[in-house]
Parts: sequence; C-alpha cells; structure tokens
Amino acid sequence: MTTPDKLTIETPEQTALEFPLAGIGSRFLALAADTLIQISVLLLLFFAAEMVAPVGQLLGSASLWMDAGLTIAGFLIYEAYFAFFEAVWNGQTPGKRLVGLRVIKDDGRPLGVYDAISRNLLRIIDQLPGVYAVGVVVMLFSPQSKRLGDHVAGTVVVHERTIESARPFAASSAGVQAPIFDLSGISLDEFRLIETFLQRRASLETEVRRSMAIQIISRVARKLGIEPAPWPDCENLLEAIYTRVRERGLGR
Repeated sequence: MTTPDKLTIETPEQTALEFPLAGIGSRFLALAADTLIQISVLLLLFFAAEMVAPVGQLLGSASLWMDAGLTIAGFLIYEAYFAFFEAVWNGQTPGKRLVGLRVIKDDGRPLGVYDAISRNLLRIIDQLPGVYAVGVVVMLFSPQSKRLGDHVAGTVVVHERTIESARPFAASSAGVQAPIFDLSGISLDEFRLIETFLQRRASLETEVRRSMAIQIISRVARKLGIEPAPWPDCENLLEAIYTRVRERGLGR
C-alpha cells in the first residue's frame, strides 16, 4: 500500500514495513550533488589530459591510446557513476548519501547489482531533453515518484531519516553475545524479515520501529521457546539471532 509520502509493505509474516518516500525535490537535490561531483572529476580529468598532452605528442602514436583512454574514462564517469555507486553502496550514491536517500526494491529488499544497472540504463531517456523533463513527468504521474528507470527495475527511492544512525547493522551487533538455543525453527522468510528490519530500522519513525521490533521478536520467540524481550532490548536479541543464523549459512 502506498500513500503520497509513505510506502507500506506487508511481509509474509503479516508485519508492515514502512518507508518514507523521496519526492522530486529531495531527489533533485541529491542529483545536483552527484552532478557536481561528476563535473569536478571530469574537469580534473581534462586538466590531467592537458598536462600529459605534450608527452603524448612526443611519443607519437601513443597519444592516440592516451586520447582513447581519456575518452573511455570520461564516458564511464558520466554513464557508470550512478550504477556503480548504487551497486556497491547498497542503493546510494554520494549525493543520495548526503541528502539521506536510498534506492530499494518495491518489496523492501536491498538493491542488487542487476537492479542498479537496469534502473540507470533508462537514465538517458529520463533526462531528455537535457533537464530530466521525461523523468519529472513520469514521477508526477507515479504514486511512488518513480521515473522510467524505477519502473523497469522495480525500485523506489526512500528517505533514511536518521542519517547518524544509518550504519551497517552488523557493526552494532558485533559486541552482542549470540544466545544459545535451537535456531532450526527459524524459516528463511523469517530470517529475511529480520534482515530487512535491521537494515531499514534507521529510516523508520521511532514508534513504527518499536512496534515492528516487538512484533518480529514476539513471533520468533514463540518458535525459540523464549520470552520476548522489551524494546529496545529486543533489537539486540534480533541482532544476535541474525548473527547466529548467518553463521549457520541460512541466509547465504
């Protein structure tokens, strides 16, 4: 279910995941930051090319290879920038990270490499006629503010409200002692639910985050035969369960 400013996803475990949607304004602010970075790198590349040009002329035919290399580098900086960062930074570019945005799948799952590539292949059409006019029009008619690339890849851009706490969740669980009990009753769907919550909790409102954590731990605790922990302790327990299940290789 989608409201004008929020994406709500019902999981198989009947738990609702809520994500605040990013609008045109915040997405263009992130785009402006990314474009500034691209221009800066391209200018540095241009100045570097000017500095080595005399050397290339002295080397004769080698200058052709230098020109070709610089052309390819410039093309990659312009065309592959977004796909590269979104693939390696889990749905974020430097601009999105600065503004506090992230690209995720429609069902709340993290963005994959194929998704990052496919959503950015359509960027050249979205930016026509040079000011992202096509992308803006498509976003205005989309309840999830999707551009063409998002429709093709099945992705959506959301806010991460608590930027200071948006760190890899595994890092926060490094000091958590994994409990000793039988985890064989944890299904793959439940593992994915825990994983998704731990990855996205930083972007959730406090009340939504608390409610979700309690719902998830209550469901899992019944299978483990333990008492559900109150919030925020239940998040530590979810982290410990996630760590132990990962060690068993269920989520790989």
